[in-house]
Amino acid sequence: MASENEFLLHALLMGIFITFVYDILRILRRAIPHNGLMVSLEDLGFWIYCAEKVFLMMYHESDGNLRWFAVIGALTGMFLYKKLVSPWFVKYVSLGLEKVLGMLGKAGGFLFRPFRAAGAKTCAMAGAAGNRCGRLLRGGMQRLKKKLTFFLKVLKCK
Repeated sequence: MASENEFLLHALLMGIFITFVYDILRILRRAIPHNGLMVSLEDLGFWIYCAEKVFLMMYHESDGNLRWFAVIGALTGMFLYKKLVSPWFVKYVSLGLEKVLGMLGKAGGFLFRPFRAAGAKTCAMAGAAGNRCGRLLRGGMQRLKKKLTFFLKVLKCK
């Protein structure tokens, strides 16, 4: 009986742990925007990781037998964590992370300002050169097209 109670406690803690790990993903998604593909890949990795953890727990605790009280214990741990801890944890940690990333972004913007100015100057010069090259190339292509059209007309006449 004591080992079953211990197993139930481990299942309860596993449920809390799984929900905590998913909250970490939620926090990262709030702080750093993700597209649908990235969210799907993260979720796939999360579920593979969780399946491995649950399988190993079942394997070590009950020799691979599925015990329904363990499933109920894990679901109870998830539910309790989700209702009692998760809302505040996700809200305040993501808010703090967003502030830290915002300050790092401002500091990076300040530090890289000279490089941005040099890059803008370089792009402007490259753009002007590109416009000149484009005009020359378009003019050359038009002359080539006229010559080819002329030769086609000559060939058709004979």
